[in-house]
Amino acid sequence: MACTTVLVGKKASNDGSTMIARTDDGHFDVKKLIVVTPDKQPKKYKSVISHVEVELLEKPLRYTACPNVDRKGGIWAATGMNEANVGMTATETITSNPRVLAADPLVELKKAHGREKEVPGGIGEEDIVVLVLPYIRSAREGVLRLGALLERYGTYESNGIAFNDENEIWWMETIGGHHWMAKRVPDEVCVMMPNQFGMDCFDLKDAFGAQEAHLCSSNLREFIADNFLDLNQDGKFNPRNIFGSHTDMDHIYNTPRAWFMGRYLAPRTFRWEGPNPDFTPESDDLPWALRPERKLTVEDVKYLLSAHYQGTPYNPYTSQDTGKRGMYRSIGINRTGVTAICQVRGYAPEAVKALEWVCFGSTTFSAMLPVYPNVERMPGYLSDVAPETSTENFYWCSRLIGALADPIYASGIQTVERYQNAMAVEGRRIVREYDQKITETGDAKLMAEANGKLAAMAKEKTASVLTDLVLEASKHMKNGFNLADN
Repeated sequence: MACTTVLVGKKASNDGSTMIARTDDGHFDVKKLIVVTPDKQPKKYKSVISHVEVELLEKPLRYTACPNVDRKGGIWAATGMNEANVGMTATETITSNPRVLAADPLVELKKAHGREKEVPGGIGEEDIVVLVLPYIRSAREGVLRLGALLERYGTYESNGIAFNDENEIWWMETIGGHHWMAKRVPDEVCVMMPNQFGMDCFDLKDAFGAQEAHLCSSNLREFIADNFLDLNQDGKFNPRNIFGSHTDMDHIYNTPRAWFMGRYLAPRTFRWEGPNPDFTPESDDLPWALRPERKLTVEDVKYLLSAHYQGTPYNPYTSQDTGKRGMYRSIGINRTGVTAICQVRGYAPEAVKALEWVCFGSTTFSAMLPVYPNVERMPGYLSDVAPETSTENFYWCSRLIGALADPIYASGIQTVERYQNAMAVEGRRIVREYDQKITETGDAKLMAEANGKLAAMAKEKTASVLTDLVLEASKHMKNGFNLADN
């Protein structure tokens, strides 16, 4: 599933929090935000896509998830935070190359044929959050648990997965059917991931030694050597050159997104355009991580994940005939189901360290809403979602906003931006109020009350902007006619 991921280390954020974020860019999947309590977690998991069965551990933790409303293709939990204040987003679909996939083939379902019995496939995006998030108490534990599952069951696709706790972020990438590598994200950087194998540096000595900031599958060195995978020169070790891809399609679909994000994060550190740029939208060596020139906020992450090359000739909404309009795949794309920012705030009391910021539909037009994940259930405005269009939940209202605003971008975007800003201001105000109340009283039950207020605020403001957009869109209907037109 095509997505975009942003990771922000604690020294790169404005408040010392860690943030992991991803747009879940499916096929217009209808999504909701729920809480899965331990009694609702299965004892044995069976994948719909691959038919693999996995025995699960005892005593799972409570966690949030953003599953598909229509379960015929599986759960697809997408992202969540558990009661130990660990966040996870899974997965970022990434690329590989024929050399890797031939040496360690993907583990795909083999259906029964004649006398041959069915052979289950491996695990994939459908499954990973449910198999991992309820059983971990740190970001590192997330890598180790998923790594063990990959080595045992394999996977049928290439994916990147992020974990965060209050101190660390870990980024993990699968390699072929059974191999993997993971790196602790340096505290001072922001990582940009656009559907390609991302890591451009890795310390194998650390991974097979102290394991302070690098982990990998147990035989990765032998796998590389035995299959002549290392394409690097001069003793450098760049995993992207070994395991990733550099195709023409990457230059249209993937690398431009990293270019735009880097241009935003470090506009003076590198030359991004003009004569003799350091990087262009089609550069194969765009950095995996950058030290941003200023500290980043939730709003910065939302802006990056809403981007459509604004301020460049590639903006699909520009009124100028640049000859390059819409030639690259936008980050804020039409088919996004849900976008979440898992934020762990080290300075906050234990009960409220975690905040989960969610928006549904195309991020370009949707608003982020913060909620406390450490609760027993989510408000109905976020969790009661059906496959049919409705104005009674945040998912469908957000989808309607995008569908209305996109065709009238020039006249509608100001209304949308006022709505997004109002949601951000009031969301932050309510969180500040309840952070203080919970700190003073020690009453964690107030988190559910706060979520109720946040959802009610979102419902009011979203209904208001929908009304405004319906009127504005109506003014631009093709069948309009005035006597003055004659």
